Amino acid sequence: MAIVSELRYPTTRLAKIFSGLLALLFFGLVSISAVSGFLVYQILHPPRNPAVFDLNVMMGHPSTFTFSAGGANRDGLFFPGLRGAPTVIACHGYSGQRGDVLTLVTALQEHQFNVFLFDFSGHGTSAGVTTLGYRETSELRSAIQALSTRDDVDPRHFGLWGTDMGGYAVLEVATSDPRIVAFVVDDAYDDPRDMVKIEIEKSGLQVLPYVLRTSDFGFRMLNYPFRNEPPVSKFLDRTKGIPKLFVSSDDRPALANETLQLFVKAPDPKQMARERVSYRDMSDDDRKNYESQIVNFFLLNMPPSSH
Repeated sequence: MAIVSELRYPTTRLAKIFSGLLALLFFGLVSISAVSGFLVYQILHPPRNPAVFDLNVMMGHPSTFTFSAGGANRDGLFFPGLRGAPTVIACHGYSGQRGDVLTLVTALQEHQFNVFLFDFSGHGTSAGVTTLGYRETSELRSAIQALSTRDDVDPRHFGLWGTDMGGYAVLEVATSDPRIVAFVVDDAYDDPRDMVKIEIEKSGLQVLPYVLRTSDFGFRMLNYPFRNEPPVSKFLDRTKGIPKLFVSSDDRPALANETLQLFVKAPDPKQMARERVSYRDMSDDDRKNYESQIVNFFLLNMPPSSH
């Protein structure tokens, strides 16, 4: 009791110094926790600016297709191609939305593919909080299952395209769903925790002591149900025999390195492509060239003939 009393009301010089150090330590811990908590909150709640579509005037004659994901209904856009042809699902990236990939959809649809778009949780028209890939993977699985019940698509042949967060979901699904016959991942990552680190480093606050470690801990606690989820690279060998294209962007070096490592670990058949800038920031000409490359990949490995 005397020690506690001395710490609360220090009388000696040593006790005052010790009490001051404890106060500084406590303040530091609170500050680091507050900064880390704020960063994680910002990462899991990216800005949303839902695109509004008038289906009556949109090219490609899309229709709304509703499916259930995580106990909630999700509205996607289905762009019809050749009846009975395979379907390509385009998965937008972190802080993006389905409207970001409409030109890719047009390019694929023009070559008779069915194409499907939807917004992941916490993005675009979808409410909720993003998990940077954990829950998004199950949303993609739900979309595939729902689409396979349509009578105007090939229920056994799907192609996937995804960038960063969407790329992670694509890899996860491709390792476990035999209906995936070809896929493309652009600036993908191995584990959602990697994306947390990348986003914090972008903020510049990683220079503060323990911010990275505390933020990682907070993200893991918020996603506790997925605590035993291994990196996607652990099961990449299951994609043996599936044609796959990995794309990296020079302007996103951290993600480009992750993508390269995934490519190295992936079994054949596989291809690697490199772009100067990420898909979202490409000029019109660069985007056309990129989309032509994606279309040709699917035409070669999943031709849109009716099965």
